[in-house]
Amino acid sequence: MGKEKKVLSGEKFVFSNDSQKIEILEAAFDYRGDVTLELVQGQTIEGYLFNRQLTEAPFFVEMLVPGEESARRIPIEQICAVTFSGKDPADGKSYEAWKAKKEKERREEAKKIESEMKQAGLLD
Repeated sequence: MGKEKKVLSGEKFVFSNDSQKIEILEAAFDYRGDVTLELVQGQTIEGYLFNRQLTEAPFFVEMLVPGEESARRIPIEQICAVTFSGKDPADGKSYEAWKAKKEKERREEAKKIESEMKQAGLLD
């Protein structure tokens, strides 16, 4: 996957080796949307991956699964694929987008104030 920023929403990764599995699970941890884990037994689990232990045994990930009261811990040897199934709420929200939004809000506020001042007879 490398260091470049990649849009992961909708992508599915089937692991070809353990290092790829670790890399993709790290990306799933960094992802702010839901992911779907496909297990070797054929089961799928969708939820928010909020914790992982990938550097020392026992290796696992932990997910918050909708409808379940407590987090679910999944040993990584049971995971055969990851789909980035939920939208990352931070995707596309760069500093440039934030600046453009704020500038638009300032222009709209200035127009509103100008209109109010004209109505009050303070501007021509």
